[in-house]
Formats: sequence, C-alpha cells, structure tokens
Amino acid sequence: MLVALLAGASVLVDVFERVAGVTNADPVYLLVVVAAAVAFGTPAALATAVASFLLYDFFFVRPLLTFDVAGRTAWLDLFLLLIVGAIVGQLAAMQRNRAEAAERRERDANAMYAVSREFAGAAPADASARVAPMLASATAMRSLWISLGPTPDRERVLAAVGPDEPVVPRLHCLLRQGSMPDADWVTLHAPQGASAALAPPGATAYRVVLEAEGEPCGSIWGIRGRDAPAPDAAAARILSLAADQLGRSVERARLAERAASAEIARRSEALKAALLDSVSHDLRTPLASVRAAAGNLMDPDVALSPEEQREIAATIDAEAERLNELVSNLLDLSRIEAGELVAHPEPYALADLVREIVGRRRARLDPRRVDVRLDPAATPVLVDSLFLEQALGNVLDNVARHTPPSTTVTLRQEASQGPGRTTLVVEDDGPGVPPETLPRVFDKFYRVPAPPSSGRSGTGVGLSVAKGLVEAMGGSIAARRGASGGLAIVIELPEDVLDATVGPHGQAGHETAGRATEPDAR
Repeated sequence: MLVALLAGASVLVDVFERVAGVTNADPVYLLVVVAAAVAFGTPAALATAVASFLLYDFFFVRPLLTFDVAGRTAWLDLFLLLIVGAIVGQLAAMQRNRAEAAERRERDANAMYAVSREFAGAAPADASARVAPMLASATAMRSLWISLGPTPDRERVLAAVGPDEPVVPRLHCLLRQGSMPDADWVTLHAPQGASAALAPPGATAYRVVLEAEGEPCGSIWGIRGRDAPAPDAAAARILSLAADQLGRSVERARLAERAASAEIARRSEALKAALLDSVSHDLRTPLASVRAAAGNLMDPDVALSPEEQREIAATIDAEAERLNELVSNLLDLSRIEAGELVAHPEPYALADLVREIVGRRRARLDPRRVDVRLDPAATPVLVDSLFLEQALGNVLDNVARHTPPSTTVTLRQEASQGPGRTTLVVEDDGPGVPPETLPRVFDKFYRVPAPPSSGRSGTGVGLSVAKGLVEAMGGSIAARRGASGGLAIVIELPEDVLDATVGPHGQAGHETAGRATEPDAR
C-alpha cells in the first residue's frame, strides 16, 4: 500500500513540475507520510519520509536518475523534505496513538462499567454467568471460568466459556494485586490436591484471586495460547475490577443470608413468645375450671345432688373439649405451615352442611341469634366436609368469643367475583374490629385489642387455621367491615362444575342458637 502511495505521489510531483511548471512539488510526499503515520504509526511514517527523500532525489533532483545532488539549494530542499516529513509523520502518529489509546480506554471503561452493573444487584451465580463471556472477550482469553471456594482444589465453578475444561492447573500465572500499573503476573504452583496437569496442552493458565471479608473466596481463571503474550495492563485492570466486584457481591450475599437468618431467628422468638402468651391463658382457664369442678366432686364435705353432679361433669366435658380444640388448632397450624394438609373434596349442598355445623355450635353461640340464609337448591360446593366444619367452626367460635350475647350472626350467600365459585358470608352486628387491623386478623397469634364488652381473649390461632383449611380446599377467605358495623368473614369456595344441579336435601331455614327466628325477626 505504501509503495503504491509513493508511486502515486511521484507521478503527481512529475505532473506538477513538468506539466504545471511548479518549481518544487516535493511537499506532495508529505501527504504520503501523513497517511503512513495515521495508518501504521511512527516507524512507517519515518520510513516513508526517508523513501520520499530518496525518490525525490533520484527522479527530480539534477543530475536525474542518480543520488548525486548538485547545488546547495537542492541539498537544502531534500533536507527540509526529510526533516518536515519526519516531524509531520511523528505528529500524525502521535495523534493516531492518542486516538487508539482513547478507544482502548473507552472499551476498558465500558467493560468495567458492564461488569460493575452486572454485579451491582444480582446474586454471584447469576451475575457470573453473564460476566464470564464479557471478560473472555475483553481480555482476549481463549477460555475463562469463575469459581467460588476457599482454596483452588475446593472451588465450585459458577460459569465457564471456551473450549478448555475448567480444571485447576498445577502450574499457572497469578495476578499479584497492587496499585496499577504495578500489578503483574507471577508463576505459581497450586497447593497439594489440585489437578496434576501443568496447564491445558499448548496453553498458559492465568488466575485472579477473589476475596470477601479479607479472605480468599474463589478465582477467575483464564486460558491463553502458549505463544500468546501475557494479559496487558488493561486486561489486568479489567480482571482485577471483576474480581473486586465479585468479591463484594459474595460479601453482600453473605450479609443478606446472615440478615435473613437473624430475621428468621427474631421472628421465631417472637412467635414463641406470642404462642406462650396466647396459649398460656387459654390452657390455664379450662384447666382451672376442670380442677375446680373435680375438686368439688372429690370433696367429701360437699354434698352434691345428682343434678349438680351432672352439671359439674358437663363443665368438665366442655372445658376438656375446649382444650382439645385448642391443641387441634395448634397441630393443624403446624401442618399448614409444613404444607402437609391434603384436602379430599366432594360435592355437598352448602345449605345442609352449614346447618349441621351451626347446629353443633349452638351451645357456644347461645344466646346469640343465628340467621342462616342459604338456598338448598344452589350449585353444590366441592369441599372437604371436615375442613369446612373446622374452618367455619373456628369462625363461629371467634364470634362467640368476641361479641356480646345480644349479637345476631348471619350466614348468607353473595354473588361471587368469578365463575365457578360460591361465596359464603358470616357477618355479625357486634363491635367489629378497627379498620387498620382487618388485614391482620388471619395472622398467626395476632389478637385484636379486645373492647370491654368482649368475652375472653383467644389465642390468635383459630382464624389462621381457618384460612389454611379454606385455601387447602382451593378457596379463599377475607375479612371486611360488615354492613351493621361488625365483622364480616367472606369465604369463597369452589363449585362442583360437573353437576350444576342438586336435589334439595333440606329446606333453607333461619336458625338460632337457643330459639328459632323468622326471616324478618331481625
């Protein structure tokens, strides 16, 4: 290319001097010098300046076709051509070098920014998978892999690119960290237990150590051909930055894991404290009643009539049943958290099922009025009857525990939000709960601050269990403020879509605990 440029420049000089009559057209050669400097650098520019000097002397300085020079003026012209050509070439080459250096710095900066961005918020494994190809390209590595572990022989590979197998070579070059550009590559042997291979055949291995919290935590390994030079300062900077960012990512992951463990421990302690606080009262109260009743039966000085003995026995039975339900709820709560609840749904007429459940809860709800407004001809629901009985029973027990005796409880159906669902609403006209506590009524061991008119406090487990049981059947449960100001529990249950009609198993009724009511008796 330079030969063609020099030949073309010589033709132009000949045209300018012979045809156009220009006395001295040798500056044309400076264009070739500049082109050589821009395209190939300083050595090519100097060589082109000397070649221009010789060509002009040989073809255009008398005597022609010889390197002899006649006259001091000719010598001066040739000397100036050589000097100006060398200076112009040097300046052009310097500009070219600056442009190349700026491009290299831009590429390095872009690579460093991309590496930093990938490690900024992602987990080490995810970020490594994206960063490994970028590092291999930016540092001209044939293969590259990132691994984590306290020592090379115990490292676990997170990401790898290239044809070479990611093994730990016994002989490799280690980047000795230092203030750039003082960092350099030092040949080291891996510790005992590493792979016996010196390096992949015909290649050299390079390693950058990762550190987290001041301790080695992994490596970045790169492979280059045996004849390829060692990574330059720019590549070393990129690898060093990647190692630093990955080390910080590992530190962040460790800190996040510790924080999560601490939060789990804190919540576990809080749950234990809440459990003890909640359960202790509900365990002690029925136990105290049982012991008092049993003490009366055992006291030889207390003469009890048969009717009084039956009342005491009924008290013991009721309190024992209350203890049994408390223990059952706690066991169910643990099964819900462990994901061990498996529902066995079957189609049921919701009106019949609800009437049976309410009938078994009459004694606890007495003297509250219960108004059941369910259509026995409605589409059957697909539920586990035992799960629904316990869930709805817990909801009704919650009403009995936290509402005054004059409360009316209504169970009715509402239009569902989606197809294939039946909505059952259990609403009371009691004092209700503060609006800000509605999202938390189903939390474990959460108890709404009880108003003075409420009954005894609960454990904060019943509604949590109800939620788990309903969801195990494929339904959902929520709480809202009722139309009368009390609490409304909304239970959505799946319908039996295969059988949309069910014969009446009983008539829709309006039942009360303790006495029957008409629909308009509220």
